[in-house]
Amino acid sequence: MKTKKIKGILSKAVPLWMVLLVVLNSTLVMGVAQYYLIKQQLQKDIKELSKSLDPAQMAAALKQEVLPQKGYMTSLKWKDLGKQLVEAGAIDKQKYEQIFTYQSDGADHMKYMDGSWDENIIINEANGRFLVNTFWALGLVNKSKVLDEGPMRQQGMDTANLASTAGWTLGSKGAMELYSSVSIIPLTDEQQDLVKRIAENVFRPCCGNSTYFPDCNHGMAALGYIELAVSSELSENQIYKDLLAFNSFWFPQNYVDMAVYFDKQGTKWKDVDPKLALSSAYSSSQGAQRIKQSVQSVPGVGGSTGGCGT
Repeated sequence: MKTKKIKGILSKAVPLWMVLLVVLNSTLVMGVAQYYLIKQQLQKDIKELSKSLDPAQMAAALKQEVLPQKGYMTSLKWKDLGKQLVEAGAIDKQKYEQIFTYQSDGADHMKYMDGSWDENIIINEANGRFLVNTFWALGLVNKSKVLDEGPMRQQGMDTANLASTAGWTLGSKGAMELYSSVSIIPLTDEQQDLVKRIAENVFRPCCGNSTYFPDCNHGMAALGYIELAVSSELSENQIYKDLLAFNSFWFPQNYVDMAVYFDKQGTKWKDVDPKLALSSAYSSSQGAQRIKQSVQSVPGVGGSTGGCGT
């Protein structure tokens, strides 16, 4: 009796769609399995290849990650920022032209000093000096609680003789006349507090101070960018990411060193927490020196580091 039932079931026609479904599922399962096997093998091959690479070649590869040839593009637009800085006296166009008109890279940086530009702000190896100066001017002139109430105005501090003030000679007005004088980027009290909080967490390898104490050009430039980014409502994480890229192009050797350091710890540069990388432990002069000492034996990672100067 049971044999007859089984024969009856087997003798019935199986729908074509069911056959196709079974075949398709089997193919997908095999495909997924093959994908993961290939992926595992590829990762294994890459790992083995990395062991055979010359350390200098690895350092060169990391440099491309830290300082990509195409540069780093922010989501912020130039708009009329340059024009406002000129009008405020923070930038003297004639002085700027003597330095930045058709530099060796062929870029016309001076165009940003006129009109409004719907172009993203990009930093690369060719325009790093132009950007640090332009954001230096912004950080210096923009009305800021960081400048008015922070360490720059501490009792006994000779504000006028700091590198970020006495060093600014590219304006049509004196540095202290410009100092926190114009609301080029209006900020609410809440935004000013956010600027302060971020600035306290951002260091640079030329000194041991955070951006909350912007006593040098890079610190003042970072402050200017933070203010622009906060006013544009960028997320904190994005601001840290942008500033890490800026610091990398301003202090290339320090951040290639850092990339090598993290790589030795098993963390790829793209996975490094920007806020951590910009902290005192890594990006202050003391932190940068510690990193440099830990990777000094790696061929291809030596050379000069950035400094405070126009």
